[in-house]
Amino acid sequence: MSYSPHTRCTAFVDGHRVAAGELRHVAIKAKQAVDVRTNARLLVFDDRDGSQIELDLRGSMSDLMQRLSGEAPITPPPDETPLRRGRGRPRLGVVAREVTLLPRHWQWLNAQPGGASVALRKLVEDARRNRAQSDRARGCQEAAYRFMHAMAGDLPGFEEATRALFAQDVAGLEQHMAGWPDDIREHALMLAADALHH
Repeated sequence: MSYSPHTRCTAFVDGHRVAAGELRHVAIKAKQAVDVRTNARLLVFDDRDGSQIELDLRGSMSDLMQRLSGEAPITPPPDETPLRRGRGRPRLGVVAREVTLLPRHWQWLNAQPGGASVALRKLVEDARRNRAQSDRARGCQEAAYRFMHAMAGDLPGFEEATRALFAQDVAGLEQHMAGWPDDIREHALMLAADALHH
């Protein structure tokens, strides 16, 4: 995945947070920190989903600035790539895909007002509305887990903290992370916040 220079992220060098904000600013701070410390371990995390961002810090600061100056759009997943549209209602952005259901499901869908397509769209919208909060909480748990695994996977209490995270046990999570470095503990809690307080 490619990232925009405006992607919100956080950089850690040897377990200490050195920068947080837009990627273009974080990259500069990360390079400064790594240039001062030889053999430093740099990890940069996307603040939305906890995934790691690979930064090319080779060369001079002006080389880095040149690499970061352009807009690099986030590449959509392959199944989200716009398809060539033929006839139909292109302004609605409708995409045709195959759906496999049992005969009784098709029978029920076809009996609905507007037919199968309208009924499926309504079902999806209802599910999205009803599950938005739990989907957001699950996404936060996964982001926090990715970060914790990368930064704290070998720290004492990691497995217990992970179980507490997915059980939405705030007290347990804080207890098992108590001995972790402050920057790691605080960032994990920030990523997990929506999951822990919904």
